[in-house]
Amino acid sequence: MRVGVPKEIKTLEQRVGLTPTSVRELIAHGHDVFVETNAGIGIGASDADYVASGAVIGADAAQVFAESDMIVKVKEPQAVERARLRPGQVLFTYLHLAPDADQTHDLIASGATCIAYETVTDRHGGLPLLAPMSKVAGRMSIQAAAHALEAPQGGAGLLMGGVPGVAPAKVVVIGGGVVGSHAAEMAIGLGADVSILDRDLDVLDELSARFGTAIKPIYSTAGALEELVEDADVVIGAVLVKGARAPRLVTASNVKKMRAGSVLVDVAIDQGGCMETSRATTHAEPTYTVDDVVHYCVANMPGAVPKTSTYALNNSTLPFVLALADKGSTAALTDDPHLLNGLNVIGGKITERAVATALDLDYVEPHVALGS
Repeated sequence: MRVGVPKEIKTLEQRVGLTPTSVRELIAHGHDVFVETNAGIGIGASDADYVASGAVIGADAAQVFAESDMIVKVKEPQAVERARLRPGQVLFTYLHLAPDADQTHDLIASGATCIAYETVTDRHGGLPLLAPMSKVAGRMSIQAAAHALEAPQGGAGLLMGGVPGVAPAKVVVIGGGVVGSHAAEMAIGLGADVSILDRDLDVLDELSARFGTAIKPIYSTAGALEELVEDADVVIGAVLVKGARAPRLVTASNVKKMRAGSVLVDVAIDQGGCMETSRATTHAEPTYTVDDVVHYCVANMPGAVPKTSTYALNNSTLPFVLALADKGSTAALTDDPHLLNGLNVIGGKITERAVATALDLDYVEPHVALGS
């Protein structure tokens, strides 16, 4: 198979779909790999590094798309990239379609086979291709919040962990999954006063066993969430519903009642955000203020640490990339129900129920769409 790796073009996105090491694996399996010039510069991988691994360097993205049977990316394709897709071509990347009608309609029109990292599953019910970036984003959320709390950034002028004699910041994490647990770990490490909300008692038990008395695990009700958010110095939105638009849990009224200089970090912004006042930002302009509360809503947080993120992501995606290349997309999807769960669009049909529901589109069972 001919596999293409274009340079990411989302604002200040410096990750890359395949590392030179991953390219070498594909070459060893007998495939051809086309990499856009300078695609790996953000992770310190030169064109020469890719050539040494066996890749052919494409002059531009148009050439890479035109010559490839499968495109491997990191972030959702931008409009110019979507226009380059063709019927039957495979796209393997993060998509986050539920809050993005324009992208969804373009992918339907393309006729391409679009497989989303974030809905591929594993035998434990987890999301193995989302997890690496969720770990990075969870840890980064606390770094971002600590910076935003500084007075020059519009924050309250608090040190996250305080000092002896001065209380630490109150951090509230909404959601105890991968993002939330890694955010809590970082916040605890900085000495913050950490509460974490979840509606799964097993998750709360696991968090309590992991962190002991360093956190306050709390069952999430509307009342508990409102009380904690409105008294918080930092709120981390770490809510996830597989494939679906994130539920809006923090209201504009909650935000209005927070202390001036408090900070909201909405890690769920890729799926539309879990705070009513959230809107996607970029690393170029990461924050804005609503009712004197600083909002950090960067839609590609792990892109700020591209080396860590790209290598962590490739560790998880490479086996699936090899399966798609070795078997072809139809056989690979048919053979692996967990990879099939990643299929969101094929031949103009929506095969992810949560996306169809969010955008009021017709849904087709993945195996049915694949067979047709």
